[in-house]
Amino acid sequence: MIHLVTGGAGFIGSHLVDALVENGHEVVVVDSLVTGSRANLASHLGSGAVRLVEADLLGGGWQESLSGVDRVWHLAADPDVRQSAIDPANQVKSHVIATQRLLDEMRKASVREIAYTSTSTVYGEATVIPTPETYTPFEPISVYGGCKLAAEALISAYSHSFGMRSWIYRFANIIGPRGSHGVILDFIRKLRKDPRTLEILGDGNQIKSYLDVRECVRAMLFVAGRTGAPVNTFNIGSEDWITVRRIAEIVVEEMDLPDVSFRYTGGERGWIGDVPKMQLSIGRLKTLGWTPGSGSEECVRAATRALLDEGVQ
Repeated sequence: MIHLVTGGAGFIGSHLVDALVENGHEVVVVDSLVTGSRANLASHLGSGAVRLVEADLLGGGWQESLSGVDRVWHLAADPDVRQSAIDPANQVKSHVIATQRLLDEMRKASVREIAYTSTSTVYGEATVIPTPETYTPFEPISVYGGCKLAAEALISAYSHSFGMRSWIYRFANIIGPRGSHGVILDFIRKLRKDPRTLEILGDGNQIKSYLDVRECVRAMLFVAGRTGAPVNTFNIGSEDWITVRRIAEIVVEEMDLPDVSFRYTGGERGWIGDVPKMQLSIGRLKTLGWTPGSGSEECVRAATRALLDEGVQ
């Protein structure tokens, strides 16, 4: 098959490209390289299996790349939830308007399949935990979550209106090699500057589910093609959770730093739009036959080691 991956030079996108190439597919990557990196695709560029189109979905120069494509994987996004409270207009452009433009170009090019990476934040502060895909009402508390939900709605509408088929993946916290944001990176960078004191946003008791990026990609590929409804929605995550404080302890252990004191900013939220408690139900995935190979703490430790090995600053 020929796959087009928007945001394919980014964190999750580049791991997806790795897996698609390994499975023998041809891949076209459309990425503005604002947050993505050519280095993430270095092993593929020049091989003939991957072609990089440096373009923004809000601009031009990428539309003709849809010719002959069998499936689009739409990962292009601004993943910084905290930033969405500072610049909401950019979130709307990056997620909602860009998604609508992509869907309309797919319609014109007769590309009928799209897989979209959404987020657990569409559920807001769910009262049912683990949270299933059928949970309602959807009340996102961040602009990021609201924009992701709006993009989901557009994909559903286009799927039903124009004979498309879509897979929507609602992610827990995805971590691992090539990570570009998130709590683990935040802790590593803070400890590089001050190895004696670590600031932790909130009270440290926030508990959330974490999954290795390669496990996430495995789940994405497993689902696509196995379900045939116009819209197929799946949570992807681990079956447990971990506190922010425990993540801090793991990072300190892996950096081999003695006598680090934790300083909390206070409150149950780390920032505006932060959900203090999150775990997704993956029962729908398990019914198809997929289960995660590791839990949250194991994934956090492995991701910390990988990022330290990469020499993040």
